[in-house]
Amino acid sequence: MKKNMLIVHGGAPTAVINASLYGAIKQAKKSGMVNHIWGARGGSHAVLTGDFIDLGNLPEETVELLPITPASFIGSSRYQVTESDYERMVDVLVEKDIQWLLFTGGNGSMDTCGKIAKCVAKKAPGKGICVTGIPKTIDNDIAVTDHAPGFGSAARYVAATVRDICADVASLPIHVCVVETMGRNAGWLTAAAALAGGSRKTGPHLIYVPEIAFDEEAFLDNAKTLYDAYGGVVVVASEGLRDKTGKPIVDPIFQVGRSVYYGDVSAHLCNLVIRKLGIKARSEKPGLIGRCAAAYQSSVDRAEAIEAGTRAVQAALAGKTAVMVGFKRVSTRPYRCETVLIPVEEVMLHERTLPAEFLTAGTATGTAIATGTAGSATGIATATAGGTIPSEAFVNWCEPLIGDELPPFAR
Repeated sequence: MKKNMLIVHGGAPTAVINASLYGAIKQAKKSGMVNHIWGARGGSHAVLTGDFIDLGNLPEETVELLPITPASFIGSSRYQVTESDYERMVDVLVEKDIQWLLFTGGNGSMDTCGKIAKCVAKKAPGKGICVTGIPKTIDNDIAVTDHAPGFGSAARYVAATVRDICADVASLPIHVCVVETMGRNAGWLTAAAALAGGSRKTGPHLIYVPEIAFDEEAFLDNAKTLYDAYGGVVVVASEGLRDKTGKPIVDPIFQVGRSVYYGDVSAHLCNLVIRKLGIKARSEKPGLIGRCAAAYQSSVDRAEAIEAGTRAVQAALAGKTAVMVGFKRVSTRPYRCETVLIPVEEVMLHERTLPAEFLTAGTATGTAIATGTAGSATGIATATAGGTIPSEAFVNWCEPLIGDELPPFAR
């Protein structure tokens, strides 16, 4: 007798989360082993209420549009699952004859995935229910895997948008422009601005990541020196910047559990430049568009998201449980990754930040990641204690993930 499959999306959506959904639906249908392919409507709370969408009955033309559709087709949520919820979820899985549960999400969702798997093993050990994780995050902060679907497209957006801004500022060099990126504790997305591919003159000139304490005085020194040299300065800053005491440089305006809504870091930095340096400044905060811009989908990211969904179904149908699909890099030039199954307990809430080798001296653009004092002759920020230049290792690692090369500009 055929059993049922349930797919859940948790946390913030991405530009390619539906590509993973597509891969899962197609593989489940292809297997011939699944009765109903359900999607939890609006995230994990729907598991408790049984509010499911029958994905197996979607028109084929709708399914084929999923890979290029941003956000979550079945909805998502940041619902905080309680201990009693896990017990109830297992009851629902048993009641609905759900043999396979696929959870798509980031750190918090993989934690939920792991806890459900443990509860299944304890409460329904003889049912053979398999719980499998599909990674997704624009922040790229999931542990163990080389990277996660969602990051490549968001990184492409950051690189392309910052490049556009650099061209604009260089053509009318009258102010400091601060671009704010998402990323609470991990600077992967912020560092992707190094792929904008500018020059010493056009920038981006300064990149500030949360892994390194923000030094307000050094920032102002850098901004002044760069402004005197070029007239226009482009700064890229993470929303999660903290000072040397670990305190956010702008207090969060709202927080529930792991969900943090930060204050406006880019506006704060611009205000510092205006008030303390007397220089014109303006802030840019792409916000949600940075994670949902379908026009900036990375072809590599989309293909890997589909593969993650496909592989998750294959693993679940083979009886694998309490695992997450991950990516292991085989080579960078040419780029090739293979999928691996990672015990989800190795992933649960283990946040992956930028390693030291990605924050060491490197690129020819002179762009500076993090803090540091201004260089003398060039006006470009240089590495000091607490300040580094984005390494070629990071650029080489990240470039394949954003897909096709960005089109050239006239110089």
